[in-house]
Amino acid sequence: QVQLLESGGGLAQAGGSLRLSCAASGRTLSRLTMGWFRQAPGQDREFVAAINWSGDNPQYADSVKGRFTISRETGKNTAYLQMESLKPDDTAVYYCAASPAVVPSTRTDDYDYWGQGTQVTVSS
Repeated sequence: QVQLLESGGGLAQAGGSLRLSCAASGRTLSRLTMGWFRQAPGQDREFVAAINWSGDNPQYADSVKGRFTISRETGKNTAYLQMESLKPDDTAVYYCAASPAVVPSTRTDDYDYWGQGTQVTVSS
């Protein structure tokens, strides 16, 4: 079992930045793909970014490409999402997820473990 805990959410102004962290416990993240998803009110949960266990070939949604960066520190059992040039459309609850898949997936069904989420609100 893996427990995931997100932190770092909050309020930011448009054009600002935030850094989300996802700390894991119960099992090492070393062989798990890590993903970030988000869900705005009344909308489905959507893929944001994912990175495999080796840190190669990170995947990003088109809406965040060039603005967000996913990374991981295996030694600290932690994954991160650095968010720059934030927009009001980025407002959502952000979820960290872990998957045994070798290739990062954009599908929620491919992730076995989920955090509780952290709210990100971007004001215009």
